[in-house]
Amino acid sequence: MLAGLLIGLCLALPSAGAVTPVRKPEIRIAIEGAYPPFNFIGDNNELQGFEVDLAKNLCEVMQTGCVLVPREWDGIVRGLLDKEYDAIMSSLEITERRRKKIAFSDSYYRIPAIFIGPKDVAPGEVSPSAMAGKTIGTTGRSDHEAYLKEFYKDSEIALYSKPDEASLDLLVGRLDSVFGDKRLLTRFLESREGTCCHILGDAPKEPAYRHQSYGIGLRKEDEELRVRLNRALAQIKADGTYDRIRAKYFPFDIK
Repeated sequence: MLAGLLIGLCLALPSAGAVTPVRKPEIRIAIEGAYPPFNFIGDNNELQGFEVDLAKNLCEVMQTGCVLVPREWDGIVRGLLDKEYDAIMSSLEITERRRKKIAFSDSYYRIPAIFIGPKDVAPGEVSPSAMAGKTIGTTGRSDHEAYLKEFYKDSEIALYSKPDEASLDLLVGRLDSVFGDKRLLTRFLESREGTCCHILGDAPKEPAYRHQSYGIGLRKEDEELRVRLNRALAQIKADGTYDRIRAKYFPFDIK
């Protein structure tokens, strides 16, 4: 009986060589929840969207708990600095102005820029020389405006307060093309009004369009967390997890 008890005890104890995974402390991640499909409040009253799925997978790779903190956009950076949460993952654009206050992870998404135009114009060359003499609509006070004004000097640039306004002018023939955010312009093309038009081409590689990039906002002193997030992000990009998540929300690459 004594021998049997000893054997049972040994079987019940973890083996000397077994390694129990140690989960890191929880990470509190602020997400606005009002910018679909990146982040939004679903029918179950919980945060959902591309960034929500991505955040959960990053935390799984890092073997840490994830606490998603709904936070209004106004003051979201101040809340990070005040240590209300540990990170911001809410379509926070990486800008030099923000870099003066906070650190960023590597970029986890960007939105390509495209030209759209009437269907009676065949897709093809959209270089500055090919678009010379054309009237191109875009959103004012944007990277798209800056790009066109720098490189498309022989085109007439028409500025609008909203992308939809430019698209509607394209519909009625006041513009030859609209240049802008691929996500928004693709949405227009999928609408009833958008049946007039199609994609003429992506922003050319030369001159390259400086894509807006979005990263995870962090406090500058949290360098260890930044390194861990970058490693996890690189892993899910390499193993296909990122693309599977992206495909749920976008029909084109946003890496």
